[in-house]
Amino acid sequence: MTRTADEYWELIHAERARVALMLDGLTAQQWHADSLCGEWTVQQVVAHLTAAANTGRWAWLRSILFAGFNPDRHNARRLAEHLGRTVDETRENFRRSVTLTIAPTRDYPAWLGEVIVHGQDIARPLGITFTPDPDAVREVATYFAAKDFAVNSHRMVKGLTLEASDTDFAAGSGPLVRGPLLSLVMVMAGRSEFLTDVDDDGVAELRRRIG
Repeated sequence: MTRTADEYWELIHAERARVALMLDGLTAQQWHADSLCGEWTVQQVVAHLTAAANTGRWAWLRSILFAGFNPDRHNARRLAEHLGRTVDETRENFRRSVTLTIAPTRDYPAWLGEVIVHGQDIARPLGITFTPDPDAVREVATYFAAKDFAVNSHRMVKGLTLEASDTDFAAGSGPLVRGPLLSLVMVMAGRSEFLTDVDDDGVAELRRRIG
């Protein structure tokens, strides 16, 4: 089933709202804890999500141009623009962005994946069980397995078969990697912490690729 733009935005808004609800329950110490996203803290990941929700096509083009086409420099600059002076300000900046319909391209599954992956980047190291909508996870898994965009997800699993243990999702061909669909999404996004959730013949190769 091909979703409309409005349907994708409904999924994106629902996942942002889910993240916002999780953030409401965090302590000050948790906001300053490390995430799974590089060297960013939880607060910085939230600011990055806010930046993503506020960056349209021309703003993205200007930013990446002035960053010398360096995505890390681009992301750092945009993050800094939306990082509050306090945790409460950062949280409020994100909350105001939940229902925005701004994106630099029409790759809606990628922007949905941005929210789902970074939600886990926050939750996993804090020991929080955080479960996105299964339909949203399936949209991201299908997209990630087929295309490189914000992450090199297709390249990560090329020549491997992915099979979900909790639904009927399958993609690719080659040695098998089997596990919960959300964990498959996270390993496609390069998160080695989720390798413990998957198994079968293809895991060793996937581990090598993630590094």
